Amino acid sequence: MNLNQKAIEYYERNAYGKAMDLFHEALNQYRDVQALNNLAWMYLYEEEDVDQAFELIQEAVALNPASRFPYNILGEIHIKRENWKEAKEALEKSISIQPSSEARINLAAVYYQLGEIEPAAKYYLQASEHPDISEEDADLSIYCYIKCLIDLGKFQDAKEALDCFFRNKKSESSIGEIEIADLYIEINNYNGAIYWFEKGCNDSLSSPYWISRFAYALYKMNRLSRLDEVIKEAIATTNKRIEEVLQEETDEYWTENDRKELIETCREEIDYYGQLKEKLVSGYIPKFLFAAYFTGGCYLFGCKQHGHPEYKKI
Repeated sequence: MNLNQKAIEYYERNAYGKAMDLFHEALNQYRDVQALNNLAWMYLYEEEDVDQAFELIQEAVALNPASRFPYNILGEIHIKRENWKEAKEALEKSISIQPSSEARINLAAVYYQLGEIEPAAKYYLQASEHPDISEEDADLSIYCYIKCLIDLGKFQDAKEALDCFFRNKKSESSIGEIEIADLYIEINNYNGAIYWFEKGCNDSLSSPYWISRFAYALYKMNRLSRLDEVIKEAIATTNKRIEEVLQEETDEYWTENDRKELIETCREEIDYYGQLKEKLVSGYIPKFLFAAYFTGGCYLFGCKQHGHPEYKKI
C-alpha cells in the first residue's frame, strides 16, 4: 500500500490529522499530479483553505494532466472566488477530457452568472441526464433548467417541463412543493402555484418569503377568503413560535440575547403578515429568489469508495 492509499484509508476512517500528514508526505516524495491534486482537494474541501488549494492545483494543472479532476478543483476554486471566466475555462477543459455531471452543473451555473442563459440551460439539462448523477443533483439541475427557460421567455416549454418532471414527484425529492409553486408563479400559472402551495404549506415553516408568494398567487386568482386564511394561519403559527421560545431554557449556546433577537424577528414577521394584503392590493409583487446551483464531488485519485483509479493507472 503506497502513501496515497494509506492517506485515503485514514481519511475514510475519519483519522483526518494522520491522513493530512500522509498526503503531505506523499507530496514531498512525489511532487506529481496525483499528490498535488489530492492535497489540493483536502485543503479545499476539508480545510476550506482556498488559497493553499489554489497554489497546489495550479502546479498540478501546469503538468498538463490527462484527468478531469484537477480542472474540476480549479473550476471550483474560481467559483468560490467568483472568477467566472476563469472557472468557465477550467470546467470546459474538464469536460473536454471526460464529461461529468459535476462539471456540467458548475459550468451551467457559471454561464448563468455570466448572463449567458442559453448555454446555462443546455448544461443544466445535460447534467440532469448524466448516468452517474445523484438524485439530488438531478432534481436541482432540472429546477435550474426550468428557471433558465423562464428567463429566456420560453414559458410553454417551462410549463411542459414542470408538468412532466414534477407530476410524479417523489416525497424525498430535493425540490419541495414550495419551490415548485415558485416556478409556476414565474410562468403566470397561478392555479398551478396554488395547487403546489396547498400541498406543501403544512410541511413548511411559515416565512415571509413563501407566505407572500402564496398570498400573491391567491390574490391574482381573486381567492381573497383563502388569502385571509393563509395570513391568519401564518400569524397564529408565528405567535405560537414566540410562546415556545419564551418557554425554552437558555444556556451557553442559546442565550437570553438569542431569545430576544428571535422574538423580535417573529414580531417583525407578524407585522409583515398584517400589512401583506394591503400591499398586494397596492400592486406589490413579491420577488422570486433564485440562486444558480453549484455542486462538488470527490476528486481524489485512488479513492476506492468512489471507484477512482490512481493517476498513474489512468
